[in-house]
Amino acid sequence: MIGQGIVLMLAGMGIVYLFLLVLILVTTVSMKGIARFDGILPQDAPKKKPAAAAKAGSDDENVALAIAVALNA
Repeated sequence: MIGQGIVLMLAGMGIVYLFLLVLILVTTVSMKGIARFDGILPQDAPKKKPAAAAKAGSDDENVALAIAVALNA
């Protein structure tokens, strides 16, 4: 009975390791395949954040305002 359990355990672990190996191989091959077609689509330019002057107030002021509104509601 113990021998059958060990065989079953080794078979299960072998299947898991085989699956992980196949997963690594497939992701590596697909990564190389995708890199080949990387030049087709243009890369997005990084988006600029709005200027600090356009900000209505500091975060502390906004939090204080939200608390005051919540308490008065």
